[in-house]
Amino acid sequence: MPEEIDKQAWRATIRARRLQVPDSVRAAEATALAAAAGRLETAGWVCAYVPVRGEPGSVAIAEALRAAGNRVLLPVTRETGPLYWGEYTGADALRPARYGLLEPDGPVLSPEAVATAELILVPALAVDRRGVRLGQGAGYYDRTLGLATPTARLMVVVRDDEVVEHLPEEPHDIRIPWALTPTAGPTPLDPHL
Repeated sequence: MPEEIDKQAWRATIRARRLQVPDSVRAAEATALAAAAGRLETAGWVCAYVPVRGEPGSVAIAEALRAAGNRVLLPVTRETGPLYWGEYTGADALRPARYGLLEPDGPVLSPEAVATAELILVPALAVDRRGVRLGQGAGYYDRTLGLATPTARLMVVVRDDEVVEHLPEEPHDIRIPWALTPTAGPTPLDPHL
């Protein structure tokens, strides 16, 4: 229980901080994240997401990945459990969905589709230097990442100040070995700490 209380305090603090980010800074960070995503060395399937509610980035990340020759899967929410997926074919093919998300309006793929991805971009409120990720708390990604192939490159997308020294960790948490930030781009973390 103390770990969960700590996580709730972290979530409240970071959500409040994100609300204070000026639109001009948010736009500059989104541009930088899209440029960095477009330079990631991938050539196949990539799982990404469309940021919402103050998350860093924009739909331009999915566009950059697609422009670099990747096929991009975006999450499709269903009942609590692992995420379902849909292929991103452009911003005009997104529809509003649960939790304020934007989802592809095409065919829905099973949760196991995540196993096709060589790169998985994961939303987070923060990540620590060990790769411990603080999510929104619904557990969708915790249930999904276990279905990824062991060789998939996992990378959280956060603002520069959201890479922190230490976050509370629970046994079900999957450590993420990379962070993608607006200033540093892809940054290795150390899941073995």
